[in-house]
Amino acid sequence: MSEQCLEAATPTLLLVDDEENILRSLRRVLRNEPYTLLTANGGEQALDLMKAQHVDLVVSDARMPGMDGATLLAEIQQHWPDCLSILLTGYADISTTIRAINEGQIYRYISKPWDDDELRLIIRQALDYQFAERERQRLERLTLAQNQQLQELNADLENRVRARTAELQEVADMLDLAYAELKRSYVTATEVFSSLINQRLPRDFQTNGRVVALVKAFAQHHELDEATSRNLAMAAALYNLGKLTWKDSLFTRPSDLLYKEDLDQYRRYPELGESLLMTLEPLREAAMLIRHHQERWNGSGFPDHLREMEIPFGARLLRLAVDFVELQQGTVLARNLERDEALKLLQKFSGRFYDPELCEQFVSLCIEQKLDTTLADDTVLVVDTLKLEPGMVMARSLYAENGTLLLNEGKELDAWLIDKLIKFEATESASYTLHVRQPQPEAG
Repeated sequence: MSEQCLEAATPTLLLVDDEENILRSLRRVLRNEPYTLLTANGGEQALDLMKAQHVDLVVSDARMPGMDGATLLAEIQQHWPDCLSILLTGYADISTTIRAINEGQIYRYISKPWDDDELRLIIRQALDYQFAERERQRLERLTLAQNQQLQELNADLENRVRARTAELQEVADMLDLAYAELKRSYVTATEVFSSLINQRLPRDFQTNGRVVALVKAFAQHHELDEATSRNLAMAAALYNLGKLTWKDSLFTRPSDLLYKEDLDQYRRYPELGESLLMTLEPLREAAMLIRHHQERWNGSGFPDHLREMEIPFGARLLRLAVDFVELQQGTVLARNLERDEALKLLQKFSGRFYDPELCEQFVSLCIEQKLDTTLADDTVLVVDTLKLEPGMVMARSLYAENGTLLLNEGKELDAWLIDKLIKFEATESASYTLHVRQPQPEAG
C-alpha cells in the first residue's frame, strides 16, 4: 500500500488486554470514533495481528499473563517503529511502565481507571502526531529525491553547457579563421585587381607591384600591426585606381608638366579612387589612405590640404613609397631619377612634403636593405623557374610581362603550378625571376 493510500485510510487501532470486559469497555469508548478497531487478548495474538495487517496505534494493558505490556510494546517498537503505543497501567505497575517507556518508547501511559474523554483526546493527539511525523518524513524524502534530481539535472545542464560552450568556441575559432582567411583573400584580390589596372597602364608606368613590395617591407621591418599592414598593402595595390578614367596621353606625361584640365584631372585621381572603393566595407580604410596619399606635410597637397599629423599615418607612408617609385619611373619629373637620386630628393623635401621622422625611417630602410632592388632577407631565394621546388612559398608577388598577376605573395608552390609556370614562360618567350622561401622543415 502506498504512502498516499496509508495517509488517506482510516486509522487502525489494536486493543490488547487479557480481560474481555476491558476490551469491551475500550470498544465502547471508541465506537463513535473514525477508527478500525482490532482486539487481542494477549501479546502473542497481538503480534500475529501486527504481522497480518497494518496497525497505526496499539493500546495495551501493562499487566498480562505470559507476555506483559512492556515486553509486547518493546517487540512492536523493534519490528514496527512507525506504530505508536499507549500503555494502560495501574498504580502498582510503575516498574512495568518505566520499562515500557525505556524499551517500548511509548507515546503515553494512562492510569486505570481512565477518563473516557481523556482517552479519546490522547488517541486523537497521538494519531495527529503520527500523521504529522509521517508527513514530515514524506516531505523530507520528497525533498531529498528532488534535491537528488536537481543535482542530476544541474550536472546534466553543466555538461550540456560545457559541450555547447565547446561547440560555440569551435565555431568561433572557425569563424575567426574564416574571417582571417577572408581578410587575406581581400589583399590577394586587390593585387589581382591591381594587375588588371596594369593592363590599362603603359608597361613602364606599372608601379603598383613595386609600391606594394615597399610598404610590405616597411610594415614587416617596423612590426606594424596586422590591420595597418593589410590596409597599407591594399591601398598600395589600388592607389592609382582613379587613373583608369584618364586618356592615354596623360599616363606618359610627368605630373610636374601638367596644367589646366590635365592637372585638374590628375589631382582628382585620389578622390576618385576612394569613391570607387567606399562601397566595399573591408576596403574603406584602404580607400581613405588612397584619398590622402597626395597630401603634403606642409598642407599644400590635395584633395583636402591636410597637414602634418592630420594626414593618416598610412597615407604618409604610401606617399613616400609612391613618390620613390614614380620618381624612378619618370611619372613625376621630366626624367627618370636613379634610385639614389630619388632617395636624396625625398630627404630634400622632408618636412615640406613628407613627415620628417617617417621619411628618415623610410630612407634608412631603403638604404640598409637596398629596397626596390631586392629585399634583403636571408630567408628569401631569388631563383628562375627551373630551380623551383614544391613547397617553396612566394616571398614576393610575380607579375607577367604585361602586368598580370601570376602568383601572389604567400602562395605555396606545388608541382602542377611549377609546371604551369614553366610552360607559360615558354609560351610568352619570357624569363621570370622569383623571390621564394624554402619550405619550413617539419617539427621532429
